Amino acid sequence: MKFYVCIKQVPDVDAPIQIKNGDLMQDTDRMVLNAYDASAVEEALVLTEEHGGEVEVVLVGPDKAKETIRKALAMGADKATHITTEDDVDYDSAVYANILATFFKDKEYDVISCGKQSQDTDAGLAGGMIAQHLDLPYATNAVGLSIEDDNLIAKRQGDSGQEIIELPQPCLVTCSNDMNEPRIPSLKGIMQSKRKPMETTALSDMNLDESALSAKTKVTGYMEKPEREPGQKFEGEPDELAQKVANLLDEEENVI
Repeated sequence: MKFYVCIKQVPDVDAPIQIKNGDLMQDTDRMVLNAYDASAVEEALVLTEEHGGEVEVVLVGPDKAKETIRKALAMGADKATHITTEDDVDYDSAVYANILATFFKDKEYDVISCGKQSQDTDAGLAGGMIAQHLDLPYATNAVGLSIEDDNLIAKRQGDSGQEIIELPQPCLVTCSNDMNEPRIPSLKGIMQSKRKPMETTALSDMNLDESALSAKTKVTGYMEKPEREPGQKFEGEPDELAQKVANLLDEEENVI
């Protein structure tokens, strides 16, 4: 079984973040493996450990993202591909999907997996777009994966409960960080990661036209969340409080 896992380097959510004059100011030296992608790597490792196979991670990003790739290799991935970009580019989901779909066009695989979203933008669109480009069956927001009769069984979290989806291979799945607890690389894994193969491909050598690399969305600025009005507190007997709350809700339009 061949697993490709798409990973991304993102800002550490625990790093200080400030908004100044509509711009987002963050510590660019504190970059980490996207938490949702880490869960996708972990699940691919679990399945290949059980059924046999190979896990390869793919990352689109600047040269400094090699550290993030090494983290996935230290977890246990067998090899990696780094599609290098300029340091100052800022792509949206559509561009990432175009790049990755082009990369996968001539590859053989059973499953492509990725995080359901990235923790920097929370867009959650790239996975479905890649599947559309490659004409693959896919499931999103998976919280569990298994293999049965050469099919991928995805347990996904829907709006009103969990769903079980059977996907013929090859297929694509996006993974929730509720799926598992990604392993912490051991010292042995860290040392082995330095010897694992990492192929580097420059984005400029992939012959993508300008339209494929043009973002379809644009961030115009950032602002702090507005403060919420304080809630009301009531005192009294439970029956009286319940009636008071019911009356207040009845007075508000479109509440009950």
